[in-house]
Amino acid sequence: MSAGSERIKQDAGNSYDVIAIGSGHNGLVAAAYLARTGRRVLVLERNAWLGGGVVTRELTRPGFQHDQHSMAHIFIQANPLLANDELGLIRDFGLRYQFPDSPMMSVFEDGATLTLYRDRERSVAEIGRWSAHDAAAYRRLAEQAAQWLPMLVATLYSPPAPAGASFAMMDQSPEGRAVWRIMQMSCHDVLCSYFENDRVRAHFARVAGENLVSPDEKSTGIGLFVFIGFLEAYGFGVPIGGSGSLTRALVASIEQDGGRVETDCTVAEVLVSQGRAVGVRTADERRFTARDAVIGAIHPHHLGQMVPQLDSDVRKAAEDTHVSSAACITVHAALSAPLRFRTKDSVRSVMVELLPDTYRQLRESFDDLRYGDFMRRHLLGLGSLSMFDPSRVPSGAAIAHIWDYVPYDRPDGLSWDDAKRDYANRMLRHLGTFVENLDDVLLDFHCDSPVDMERTSPSFLRGDLHGIAPTSYQSGAHRPTPELGGYRVPGVERLYLVGPFQHPGGGVFGAGRATAQVACDDLGVEFDRIGSRR
Repeated sequence: MSAGSERIKQDAGNSYDVIAIGSGHNGLVAAAYLARTGRRVLVLERNAWLGGGVVTRELTRPGFQHDQHSMAHIFIQANPLLANDELGLIRDFGLRYQFPDSPMMSVFEDGATLTLYRDRERSVAEIGRWSAHDAAAYRRLAEQAAQWLPMLVATLYSPPAPAGASFAMMDQSPEGRAVWRIMQMSCHDVLCSYFENDRVRAHFARVAGENLVSPDEKSTGIGLFVFIGFLEAYGFGVPIGGSGSLTRALVASIEQDGGRVETDCTVAEVLVSQGRAVGVRTADERRFTARDAVIGAIHPHHLGQMVPQLDSDVRKAAEDTHVSSAACITVHAALSAPLRFRTKDSVRSVMVELLPDTYRQLRESFDDLRYGDFMRRHLLGLGSLSMFDPSRVPSGAAIAHIWDYVPYDRPDGLSWDDAKRDYANRMLRHLGTFVENLDDVLLDFHCDSPVDMERTSPSFLRGDLHGIAPTSYQSGAHRPTPELGGYRVPGVERLYLVGPFQHPGGGVFGAGRATAQVACDDLGVEFDRIGSRR
């Protein structure tokens, strides 16, 4: 019998060692590590399904498995959670990935394509079709990214170092000062210093767009090096069975270690006694006690509501955090057959960016969002992962995951609930300029507006899939605020935070590992030994 099972035998009722609020993958990661220590863990999820932004559901028709939010798992691949399989998600719980040769490609309106490969020399050759100068420049950029990658990776899966100390350390060496300079630059600044060709610039500028920001936004330049470094070193992981496979493996790990996961349970308040988190109260007035810790996927704008005892200055700073001006809207399509693109080259990548013919048009589209307008041109991203994982669809069929960026508050005054289907049809018509058989194969579609995103998860406030904007002043140890950047809540002991609004930010990072490290430090648990406990 495991230590967790023995605790359950001894305890009864609603008393636990650790309670996790929300079943997003970050909270599940933190809960899974703490369950592995033998503690009795309870996860409470407000929805009828588990996973937060890492979920696979039949949104359109039976047999069509759609990733409602996250699609590819990129940055988690370097996390020791998977890289060292610390919890046995791969070894014991069936988590599997494919890593296609081409993680990303761009398709332009005139049918031209530009593809990136895990193999650097293939990417160099591909870019060389557009510009010999830019092909050589890409090799330099990729070499620099590979050189910096170990340093960057070392900062992603553990609690962030203090901002002042980090900058002081970088200022001690030429390489550190070079990194600091890139960190202050915009993606556009970096692109102009490397590339000459307009479409090559547009292709790489779309990387910034995936972070819900314009390539002209300052402090986005380092993202290009992170993206290229990960693309070559790790690839883009396509989870077999859908994005929710990660959630299922984490839940299986928690349950095997004696934990419990409950759906349809909304937490209304974190209970605090004598300055310490001691449990939670649910919306239906149930109370669960936590002897050791409460882990909360609580958006900073909601933290004061959930924790009435929160210090007023901490609360104000949390509520003052900025949400991205660009929100996400997604269309999930069920297709009777794969899409056929109006291109000479084959389209077979994890992420397919559907771009206008000029870089300026891409930049102007983000300018529109800055002023609260709809983009003058759609900037659709597309994933059709059934081409790599046919288990997600009926035989011969396909799925498409299509996303675009919009203002949360519509400039036309209409509500998203009333008008989202019309916008989805506009997205599909624009897709038809790139695809020749859409009308023939489209069976059905489901649309999630920014309002739907927010309803699905409180972490996605105003449709921001990163929780809060990934600006320089909301990054690292200052994410979401300097007071909350270490995952602890000042004045409330044993309350720990997880979510896309904490370091390192939005996306599938498995960042709950860092929260678990902090909690283990406070509990006197040797974190580095957790993976060997089974």
